[in-house]
Amino acid sequence: MQPPAGLPHTHPRPVHWLLTALALAAVLTGAVLLGPADATAGDAPSAPAAAAPDPAAARYPLDCGPVGVEVREKAVADPDGDGRPETVAVVRCRAGAGTPPDGVYVLTAGKGTGAPPRVAATLVDPARRMNVDRFRVTGDTISATLLGYSARNVPRCCPDLRRPVEWRWRDGQFAPTARSVTARA
Repeated sequence: MQPPAGLPHTHPRPVHWLLTALALAAVLTGAVLLGPADATAGDAPSAPAAAAPDPAAARYPLDCGPVGVEVREKAVADPDGDGRPETVAVVRCRAGAGTPPDGVYVLTAGKGTGAPPRVAATLVDPARRMNVDRFRVTGDTISATLLGYSARNVPRCCPDLRRPVEWRWRDGQFAPTARSVTARA
């Protein structure tokens, strides 16, 4: 049976909804503040997570003269699984024009308080005159497509070779897996 129309409890007003929302918020706030009764000190994290190395503060093995180093891309991960974050950075010399070669470096925390991050591994040396495209870090895999040049007379603006590469931590070092070189379309 339906209640007769016109009774106050059959037509909720905005104040009813407001009171319901306030009551629900009070219950949720109480649950969050009080927490579960069986929580122990062992449930709390033992130490704050280490901060990832800042690629802008690192010293790279590049001679860029007065123009300095440019960090093009970066990603934070723990590819070696030691529980400390590393930063993988794609860097090159700053250039007003042209396309300088890229380097890919794995950075770890510096030794000692306040020490700058240090280069733990060089994955792509700028001396190889390559550029990095499609850079990403997923889990323990660092991947990129390396763009290169088939001859010294190929303009730096227009790499004509490409090679997808992945690096994974194996036996204490980053082991590359490269697919075959293809002509860039």
